[in-house]
Amino acid sequence: MVIQYFVEIASFLDFARYTCALRENPLRVYKFSYKNKNIFSTRKLLANSILHFFVVSEKDGRYISYDPLGGKETASIVNQITKTGNYAPIVELDSLPFPIKLTKNVKDKFKTIKIHDLGDLARLTYDPEWPENYEFTLLAMPYKKKWLIGYITRIDLENTFFCFNYVTLDDEPTLPFLKYTEHVGGQAEFTNKFQHGFPYLPVVKLKSAHPIFGLK
Repeated sequence: MVIQYFVEIASFLDFARYTCALRENPLRVYKFSYKNKNIFSTRKLLANSILHFFVVSEKDGRYISYDPLGGKETASIVNQITKTGNYAPIVELDSLPFPIKLTKNVKDKFKTIKIHDLGDLARLTYDPEWPENYEFTLLAMPYKKKWLIGYITRIDLENTFFCFNYVTLDDEPTLPFLKYTEHVGGQAEFTNKFQHGFPYLPVVKLKSAHPIFGLK
């Protein structure tokens, strides 16, 4: 039996940011019904299981449309592509390839690595082996009256290990991107606007800290 884990994203806007923001090729989105709820999800393959990031929404259509420009993000579901922006294709499923069985016994937990600060976390996202094709989304979640913001990496040895590299924050991040300015002597900071010459990382909030992240 295929083991599946479901991690709920905090809002539809966060889900749109996860599937579309700054991606040359937006992620494929699956739509299906579960316990009379309309679910949108996208998959990430782990070593021995499938991780689904999902959101509950009553919206309907063929594409998730996302536009972050001008400091005001917009996200919706549309039936056709009509303007410049990012569009994630939606595939509606009438049946599921594997049955959904929720479990608290997580066998594929991530290894946790505490990172010094946001600048270090941003630099970690650079992959020298695949510099033009990498996952750069940061995940933020509430945890023990704090907030964690982190990045998933993998180590391929005889077995494959996934790691959750994180920084602890005192407050909830309220802006959707992390701007990296340390290459010009500044500090990494959260923002909702873009300025030429600086790298940006999307920040996606989760509804809660799922056990798969390996936190204690």
